Amino acid sequence: MLSWTLTFFIIAILAGLLGFTGIAGAAAGIAKILFFVFLVVFVISLIAGRRVVT
Repeated sequence: MLSWTLTFFIIAILAGLLGFTGIAGAAAGIAKILFFVFLVVFVISLIAGRRVVT
């Protein structure tokens, strides 16, 4: 999921440099959403990994 975030971030930067501000804004928004989803899943996996069932 982090790779998708980086992909959309790079697309946003390239689109912004080329003047496609609408596409750049949309790609940046998607990258931001994917990054926060990644953070939530990462924290959940850390918490679940600490729980040892005996």
